[in-house]
Amino acid sequence: MRKFPMLMLGVVLGAGAATLATNTRLLSTTSANAAASDTYRQLNLFGDVFEKIRSDYVEKPDESKLIESAINGMLSGLDPHSSYLDAKSFRDMQVQTRGEFGGLGIEVTMEDGLIKVVSPIDDTPASRAGVQAGDVITAIDDDPVQGLSLNQAVDKMRGAVNSQVRLKITRKGSSDPLELKLTRDVIRIKSVRSRSETDLGYIRITQFNEQTFDGLKNSIEQINKDLGADKVKGYVIDLRNNPGGLLDQAIAVSDAFLERGEIVSTRGRNADETQRYNARPGDLTKGKPVIVLINGGSASASEIVAGALQDHKRATIIGTRSFGKGSVQTIIPLGSNGAIRLTTARYYTPSGRSIQAKGIDPDVQVMNEVPAELKGKDETKGEASLKGHLKNGDDEQGGSSAYVPPDPKNDKQLNYAFDLLRGVKVNDAGNKAKEPGAGDAAQKAPN
Repeated sequence: MRKFPMLMLGVVLGAGAATLATNTRLLSTTSANAAASDTYRQLNLFGDVFEKIRSDYVEKPDESKLIESAINGMLSGLDPHSSYLDAKSFRDMQVQTRGEFGGLGIEVTMEDGLIKVVSPIDDTPASRAGVQAGDVITAIDDDPVQGLSLNQAVDKMRGAVNSQVRLKITRKGSSDPLELKLTRDVIRIKSVRSRSETDLGYIRITQFNEQTFDGLKNSIEQINKDLGADKVKGYVIDLRNNPGGLLDQAIAVSDAFLERGEIVSTRGRNADETQRYNARPGDLTKGKPVIVLINGGSASASEIVAGALQDHKRATIIGTRSFGKGSVQTIIPLGSNGAIRLTTARYYTPSGRSIQAKGIDPDVQVMNEVPAELKGKDETKGEASLKGHLKNGDDEQGGSSAYVPPDPKNDKQLNYAFDLLRGVKVNDAGNKAKEPGAGDAAQKAPN
């Protein structure tokens, strides 16, 4: 007799739970429907505004530009690194990450409203035609460059391989302008430059494009060939003012110095989106000491490399605090309409650090001496100063110095690295002590 009410109680509880679950689903569905309805109302509002602009604006607007501006506004409102890329911007971005394009092979800058040649790249149409550092380009295909932006001038010089372009150039010491006809060729952006320094290797990485790891590998091989692998005491990897680039290249560069362990992890909105990237056996430097130089202009992929080598104690990090861009952007093509760059994840160093709006602090802070005319202008504001940046707790950091002296002899950060690898005793300001202390410095150098 006692079992009956218990059974009934059980049935009631079960029925009650089922009713509760049904009601919860109803509430959830109702909430979702309400949210969707509100979203549709907002989209209708957008449509109403769009129609008003089309019909009543003082001049007939470009409707495609209106749509592009609306999309860009939506994306840029998320964070500083999400944006819309129109078809041209998307092509330009692909050129940058691919690391090659049809062009002339000239590094240029804007100076006093004129396009000035920084240097011609070896074995390119520009170098073969005799273009020199310091030349000023005054016209491209008879069109004056005065009034053009640097990007506009660069676009005019780039073009299809084997097509021709005419440049008018003024050169210091020459009274008459030079007119050169050049044939465009495939130009490869050299993201890695290197040189041998008596018993050390110096490798400068300016960006992370598709050519970067191959450039690093070739540089290490060339340094070993020049000096003899057994005579190389170590390597300086210069990542100062490197704005970043491709994630896979940052992973490959880190892997070049590591035998094992995690390099970086990326974590999106959902837990199942977490990805971890690990090193594979094989250190290209055979365990030689490595020093990495960073500053306030080192961002994104540069910080991934510095963070991975720092956490694994594979390298000593020298310089000033890095920029602090700890987010990952995914490029999503939109067919013929360009693409969107969307922030999809944060990245974390092997120890689990997020450097978003914090940056990488060097193991040894060394400041370069900034000329009086540049003081106050050498500071980068850093990720933490960008409007709408992804937050990262209360200990966010501002920018730091990004000045690099053009003359290596005045580069305290670089010379500190050289001295440390050679076992010369130096203090944290980058000044040599009176007495050399090879043993002390060797203990600071990474093993």
